[in-house]
Parts: sequence; C-alpha cells; structure tokens
Amino acid sequence: MKVLVIGPGGREHAIVRALAADPYVEEVHCAPGNAGIARDVPVHPIDAQDPEAVVALARELASELVVVGPEAPLAAGVADALIAAGIPVFGPTRAAAQLEASKAFAKEIMAEAEVPTAMARVATNTEEAAAALDAFGAPHVVKDDGLAAGKGVVVTNDRAEALAHAELCFEAGGTVVIEEFLDGPEVSLFVICDGKHAVPLSPAQDFKRIFDNDQGPNTGGMGAYSPLPWLPEGFTEQVMERVAYPTLREMEKRGTPFTGVLYCGLAITRRGIRVIEFNARFGDPETQAVLARLKTPLGSLLLAAAKGELDDAEQLHWHPQTAVDVVIAAENYPDAPVKGATIQGLDEANAIENVHVAHAGTATDAEGNITVAGGRVLAVVALGDDLAAARRAAYEGVAKISWPGAQSRSDIGLKAERGEIVVNQESN
Repeated sequence: MKVLVIGPGGREHAIVRALAADPYVEEVHCAPGNAGIARDVPVHPIDAQDPEAVVALARELASELVVVGPEAPLAAGVADALIAAGIPVFGPTRAAAQLEASKAFAKEIMAEAEVPTAMARVATNTEEAAAALDAFGAPHVVKDDGLAAGKGVVVTNDRAEALAHAELCFEAGGTVVIEEFLDGPEVSLFVICDGKHAVPLSPAQDFKRIFDNDQGPNTGGMGAYSPLPWLPEGFTEQVMERVAYPTLREMEKRGTPFTGVLYCGLAITRRGIRVIEFNARFGDPETQAVLARLKTPLGSLLLAAAKGELDDAEQLHWHPQTAVDVVIAAENYPDAPVKGATIQGLDEANAIENVHVAHAGTATDAEGNITVAGGRVLAVVALGDDLAAARRAAYEGVAKISWPGAQSRSDIGLKAERGEIVVNQESN
C-alpha cells in the first residue's frame, strides 16, 4: 500500500513513522512535511489546504490512502475532493469536520446526542458575553468558535481578561462559546471512526500551558504521556458508550457521517465524564506518545476506516511500556516565536536507547543545518518500563538538544509519576 500523509508537523512525523513500520505499507510520502520528515520519507512542497493540489499529488503518486493530519485542510474540504476523485482518505469531510471547526456546532450535536458536556452559551457581542460570564462565574472559560490551533481558549479567574478575549474574537468577526468550568483531570481519547463503527486508541494526557505547574498562556500542547495509570476502570468503555457512539449516530442521522479520528477532549469531574471539546483529527502532541506504543499496523487500521470496513470488536495491540513526549518550543512561543536558529544535538538525542525526536516546526538551511521554523519545534519521545523511566529518558534527550531561547516544561507526567492525580466522582 502507498500512503500520502498531509501536514507539516510533529503529529504528521509520528504518523509517518508508524506507517513506515507497518509491513503492509510499501511507500510513504508526506506533503509538505518538515526537515525531520524529509529525512525519513519523500516530501512534496504543496499547499496542504489546496484540495486540487492534494488530489493531483495523490494521483501522481498512485496513493492508495491519504491521511490528513491537521484541521485546516479538513475545514478546507481536502477530504471531500479526495472522495470525489475516488481516492480513499482518512479524515472527515468539511461538513463532518464542523465538530472541530465550530464549537457551537459541536455543542449542538452533543445536546442532540445527549453527550455529557459543560453547560455553555454562544455570545456574539460584548453584552451577551458579559451576561454569560456572570451566569457561570469564575473560573471563566471563553472559546473562539472557530479554528485556533489549540490556542483560542482562555481560562481565567479574571473577568476583565475573559471579556477582553471575547472582544478580540468579536473584532475579528467571530463568535465565542462561554462555558462553565469543568473540574478534574483531563484526558485525550482518540477514536478511529468509519462513519458507523469505532475503535478507541490508548488514552493520553497533554499539557496545554507553556510553563511548569500549568502556568502561562495556552499553547498547542507542551508534552504528553500514555497510558494513564490513574484512570478509573472501564473509562474507555464508558466514553465509547456515552460520547463516541452517540456522536457518530447523530452525525450519520444528519447525513454527514464522521470518518477519521474523533478526538474526545474530556474532563473527569465530580459529576462524571464531561466533554471539553471535540477535534476532527489526531491531537498534537498526544499522537507522538500514543503511536509510539501501538503494535497493530496503523496503515491497515486507517484504510479500513477510510473504506467503511472498521470492526467495532477489533482489539488493538500495544507495547507494554509507557510513552512520554516533551515538546521543545521556540523562544517567545506562543506569542511571536523567534525562528532561524540552528538546532544542535539532534543526533545525540536520537542515539539514546528508546528515544526518538519528532520534528514539528523545522526547516533545512542552505548549509544543510536543521533550523527553527515554527513555534513548537520538536518533541522528544521516549519509551520506558514505567512512567518514571520514560520521563527520565525523554528528559535525557531534551538535555542533548539546544538553540538560543529554546524552552520546554520540566514537569510532563510528573504529577502522575508521584501519584498526585486523584479522580473524585460522586456519580456517573
């Protein structure tokens, strides 16, 4: 099987690595890719949000499966164009991708499907936003209704800050969703879907804030680990029954069946599981940790989903180790990342046993050096016999890599390692 992966980041590098390890996949290409992906497979410098360009490349390469990584190409209709061309694609249509592209649409679907989620109001102006903030109280949760690459959410006790974020969204011509705050630890669960059937992957936890102890502004994610030793028994089965399948049925009923990854962002609150958000693709950086543990061939799984041939009863096989990945970001990320610096120590990090470096925002300069080209630049991924061993290996890799202003968190998975994550549930 020949597979084309669409996207430029760390998630795509993880997908490329997993596909390359699949004995049924003979050829992997990526577009546009990045400097690290280019070291592993051929890359093609196309506009990933141009449906015609993606279809043309897939035809040129005789691709038997196209895997769309990021949200923006999905919202641009890349999957629709591939379907129209008769090319199997793993990723939802533009209509189905509204589950991520519009927070208000996702809330509507959850209400119809009776999926447990936070109470919310949609606001289109300052007066409506102020009323919603007062109704729910602090901590305030304000979400840009559209795509914001994981950075369109403000959670704050400061009402003025929350209102200011809403007003920025209004000034840009958008709307906001204001929600009640959900207490309890957060979990990311990726569910592979073919429109009717679904298979869950291993749960993960990511870290959105830029600084240790969950301080500073939201980012696209600064690290992740999987599996989660503190999860209640039966957690995944409960999410499938109460969240994933009802959502799939509602989407099918509307004539927009969902094929691809339904990313369930969840909080385990005192009142039970609640959906924080849906995404319509693999999450970054959780994918780097989750796919590092997957033993089941990825290509066959994604092709089955693309063709509507997924088996609900399929049991995926996993490596027993724990995976941890730590993101190294550019100076001044997430505001205005400083780009262009040469990255040192990549070979040394990759040489550590059970460690590899997934590239995200990287490029190659005229001398062949790998340079900083984005906000989140790399993710150091490690496997270990337990969470402590995986963390040690990941941070050993992080210590080998440097460039001026590089920044990373030092506490990815630390609370779980110390046994400090407690799930308090009154009832379900």
